Amino acid sequence: MTVQIAHIGDMHFGGLANVPVVEALERMLPDLRPDAIVIGGDLSQRARHGEFQRGRAFANLCRATAPVLVIPGNHDVQWWRRPLIPFGTDAVYQKYRSYFGADLTPTLAIPGGAVIASALTAHGVAWGSLTARLRDIAVKGHLPKSEMQRVQAIFAKAEPGLPRVLVIHHNLLRGNLSKRMGLARWRRAQRRIVEAGTDVVLCGHDHEEGAEMLDGRVAVSTAGTLSTRARGGRPVSFNFVTIDPAAVQVTFFRWDSAKQRFQPSDTAAFARTAPSLEPQVAK
Repeated sequence: MTVQIAHIGDMHFGGLANVPVVEALERMLPDLRPDAIVIGGDLSQRARHGEFQRGRAFANLCRATAPVLVIPGNHDVQWWRRPLIPFGTDAVYQKYRSYFGADLTPTLAIPGGAVIASALTAHGVAWGSLTARLRDIAVKGHLPKSEMQRVQAIFAKAEPGLPRVLVIHHNLLRGNLSKRMGLARWRRAQRRIVEAGTDVVLCGHDHEEGAEMLDGRVAVSTAGTLSTRARGGRPVSFNFVTIDPAAVQVTFFRWDSAKQRFQPSDTAAFARTAPSLEPQVAK
């Protein structure tokens, strides 16, 4: 069975949202006919009520087309409510939960198609994501061992042969333009993801679209942003991920400002039966 996932990230509703672009996407999604829609965090800019309300409206509209999985990003966390307090962390997610539900790490099963699990990497100001750089405060993410143990258990129960898809907010691989990793202790996180039997990772955060292989075994789709802060002045974009028994394909839909619509551009293809194969890029 072939599974198609619309992978959307970093909308930043609020002052940074690119509203005409979002509205164009809302009109376009039904025509794409995805099997699932993944919204990978940072729906808001400052975790404000109005921003979450617009994000919820977008998610609800998506549900008219396909099942939707939503997770929080670092901008959706009210980290200032309990910085560096190792207990009572529920407070930082309270507003997000009021709009998107209590489950911060939902799972979506496509019968006969794929199991899509999510892991929480956006923890606000937390011990696990602290680094020596002050600019990383509340921005950097981390992937706790307990999160991947939970995901691994979900994958273990899935039907043999089904694609195992993991959704996280922070970019798993180094950004080409930013040269930055989204996760603190990223080597450990990468190892845990591979060991969990993951086939595909859907992530974002870095505001630059990309598709690469991790350890020759895991295809990684990194969504761009739909806000006005696309990295390097690149067009805003979203990814369309197609998974079949033989391959994983990630097609980048980039905004064409002249035509005022999204256009499919290049596609990165990774063979599932030959994990050591380099991605084939077709224009």
